[in-house]
Amino acid sequence: GPKREETTSLTEEQITSALIRALKSGERNVCFVKGSGEHLLDDTGQRGYSSFKDLLERNNYKTREISLLEKPEVPSDCTILVIAGPRYDYPEPQVQAVKKYLEGGGRVLFMLDPPLRMGKEEVSENPGLTKLLADWGVTLEKNLVLDTSGIGSLFGLGPEVPLVANYEYHAIVREMKGTATAFPIARSVETKSVDKVTVDKLFSTTSNSYATTNLSSATIRLDPSKDKKGPFNLAAAGTYNTGKENQNGRFVVVGSSDWVSNYILRFQGNRDLAMNMVNWLSSDEDLISIRPKEPEDRRLTLTRAQMRTVFYTSVVVLPLVVVAAGFSVWWRRR
Repeated sequence: GPKREETTSLTEEQITSALIRALKSGERNVCFVKGSGEHLLDDTGQRGYSSFKDLLERNNYKTREISLLEKPEVPSDCTILVIAGPRYDYPEPQVQAVKKYLEGGGRVLFMLDPPLRMGKEEVSENPGLTKLLADWGVTLEKNLVLDTSGIGSLFGLGPEVPLVANYEYHAIVREMKGTATAFPIARSVETKSVDKVTVDKLFSTTSNSYATTNLSSATIRLDPSKDKKGPFNLAAAGTYNTGKENQNGRFVVVGSSDWVSNYILRFQGNRDLAMNMVNWLSSDEDLISIRPKEPEDRRLTLTRAQMRTVFYTSVVVLPLVVVAAGFSVWWRRR
């Protein structure tokens, strides 16, 4: 019989989500690799991915974490594999499992941070993964991109969070024109098409950005005479030709993993861009432009003095005014 989906409320988000669930056939499983210091799905802290998990599940994607250390093989029911900011090196069997999966027609989202050496902020260079991506035409530069435009300060962001408003014409970013996105602790990405792989740039920083290669100092100082000036490409999308019709592999590479963390996922277009990537990877490009809008958080924040004013006005002053008006009417009618 016809497929039926129920919604818990009549909000735009719930209705659109129900339509998406009805239109899609089969399950879409997004599998997040764990075991090498990646972001965790159930982590509700600032750098956790619990909000990203909720976003995916509201759009009819099932999520789970998998370990490639225990068994270096990507489960066959994984629609998309996500490698989200590993802090430690992937051993060769794990790299080969990712390679086999994608070159067999799988879909992978790579989000790899700069190899920082700043005390607690220590991230491995992950040579196995970076070489694999280089073989597919994507070079992850060993740098840290800084935004010196000052625009980020309007949103409470520092120079270590480059803003992006320059998008290419790929399906992932075609609808993003005029929308800003933010990428904390990001590295630049270089691209070229190679045998069996076609690679496209996705978006870049403004010209008011620099890339420093000094990744071991707690204090970042720009040196315009040495540090390269932007704009810098921060992400790429690639297609691997398997030779089989409608079974090509797809991948997206982003030089930052924090951009979908809890503390910044709601920034401007980050949420939309994240879902665009996921929809393109799962061959659901038709859903890119019909994503439900998230209800705005319209909280009213009052100081202690303002709360006292509201209390006395509503509980004391207004009732007294009503009583006085009533007494005045009674007195005149005597």
